[in-house]
Formats: sequence, C-alpha cells, structure tokens
Amino acid sequence: MTVAALLEGRTVIVTGAGGGVGRGIALACAEHGANVVIAARRTLTGDEVANEIVSRGGHALSVRCDVTVRDDVYAAVDAAVAHFGGLDSMIHNALSFVGRPHETEEVPVETWREMMDTGVRASFYCAQAAFAQLRERSGTLILITSAAGVEGSPYIPAYGVVKAAQRGLAKSLAREWGPLGIRVNCIGPVAWSPAMERSAEGSPVFLEGRLLDRTPLRRIGEPEADIGPVAVFLASDMSRYVTGQTIIADGGGFTGF
Repeated sequence: MTVAALLEGRTVIVTGAGGGVGRGIALACAEHGANVVIAARRTLTGDEVANEIVSRGGHALSVRCDVTVRDDVYAAVDAAVAHFGGLDSMIHNALSFVGRPHETEEVPVETWREMMDTGVRASFYCAQAAFAQLRERSGTLILITSAAGVEGSPYIPAYGVVKAAQRGLAKSLAREWGPLGIRVNCIGPVAWSPAMERSAEGSPVFLEGRLLDRTPLRRIGEPEADIGPVAVFLASDMSRYVTGQTIIADGGGFTGF
C-alpha cells in the first residue's frame, strides 16, 4: 500500500469543513484517496471546498448541515451512503465561535449554549447518526478537541469545558464500541484558521507572543499539512490498534500526558 492509498475507497464526513481546520482535514483525506462529504452550515463554503477537491482529481460531495440539528446530521450520513455507498469515518470538527478571552463570570449564556450545542450535543448526534455504518464497516469516529480540554484554559473557560466533555464522550464510546470493531479518537490541533484569527484579536495570548513562546517548534500549524495527516492516520488502518486516545498536534506546546 502506498501512502497516497491510505484511505482509498473509503468515505469520510467532515463537519465544519467549509474552512479552517475542517477544510484542511477534508483536503488531506481526499489527497489520500477518500471520498469526502463536506458537511457545512453554509453551502457556499462547502461547495467551494468540494470543488477544490474535485479540481485536484478527488471525489467530494457538499451537503448543508447544521450540526445542532439532529435531522441534518442524519441526512449527511444518508447522503454519504447514497452517493458513495457507505461511511467509514465521521470526523466532527464544527464548533461555534469561541469569542475573545474572558473570565468565567463574564461568559454570556448564549456562548455557553452555542458551544455546548455545537461541541457536545453535536458530537453525540454525529456518533448516533454514524453508528450503524461504522459498525458495518469497522469504521472510526474522530472528534476535534483541544489541549484546553486536558489542562483547562484561563482565557476561554467555556471552550475548555466543551473540549473536555468531548474527550469524555470519546473515551466512553471507545470502550462501548471497541468490541464492535469501531475506533474512537480525538485530535487536539493548533493551526491558523479564520476562527483563530478572530479569537486572537485583543488576546494577550497572541499579542504577548505566549502561544509561540510555549511552542517548541516555534510556529503555528497549517490545517492541511500539519493537522490533516493526523486525521488521515486515525481514519486509516495505520492506527488499527489505537482507540480512546487524544493526539495533540500543537507543535509541542502541550506535553502533559
């Protein structure tokens, strides 16, 4: 098997794939042979990524999907099965805007609700919707979490809570689904994206250089080149004995495991 064939013939759904880390993961999976379903809330951005994959010689389908709506998530799975014949990997990346740094008592109720909806409740929807296909095809569920879900965050506490909850769900599902041949893992990325750029405005983490200072590799990751291959690894047979784990892809900033 060549590297380019790691996901040959497999079908992957990536939520929130209209930009940023989700786009990078989608492009990397397609580069390694996967049929990719771009599940994005905005069809315009989803279509653009799907077209980009096709222009590179890959196979992609864009579907509108609001991950907070259970029927939308199920419809995305149905579309994958109808168009490509099945589903091998569900990768949940979508998350509402994190916002600027703030203390816990300042977090708006709406921010809590939106982050819990897109991060935790949507992870549950993705798991439920994909389960039958993943069981049939010995597939994988991958949740995009964060080192903040392990060590917490003094700047965006709601984010840390949501990402920790996703890791808890992944561990529980890994234990429940392991005997069925389904693997469940998480990725904790740090990569430049529109969402990161918005969050960086006014943040002491960025303005004082703390993020780069704590990163041994001294650079911020690239979604396609640095994060995408980790998703490819977890979706492929190269990680056939890996489940219930979180791979932190952040240039070495977090080494607490």
